[in-house]
Amino acid sequence: MRTLVVDDSRAMRAILRRMLRELGYEVLEAGNGREGLECLRKVGAVDLALVDWNMPEMNGLDFLREVRKEPTYSGMIMMMVTTETEMEKVMEALRMGASEYVMKPFTKEVILEKLQMLGLVQC
Repeated sequence: MRTLVVDDSRAMRAILRRMLRELGYEVLEAGNGREGLECLRKVGAVDLALVDWNMPEMNGLDFLREVRKEPTYSGMIMMMVTTETEMEKVMEALRMGASEYVMKPFTKEVILEKLQMLGLVQC
């Protein structure tokens, strides 16, 4: 399974990369939404994208919006992983096509639980 982590924080990408690799995922990384789109255009659809909201150049919601416009990526599971905690923001992301929403800070158990809910990891 291939995953794309889109976050402007190198530390956050490293944390998620380690967690996902332990679960057997191949992990690709991007520092903002624009880089994330470039990565997808280069390698094709991934199974899962974990996306931060607040990033320079292109934020996570705009990335989500652009990805959902492309039929090529229609089967991609998109999980927002962000500090945005307002219910309006959560609902907006879900309306735009996010499959799940995780609020930072999070634990490995929270990520694992979300992946199980999405059917990406066995219990």
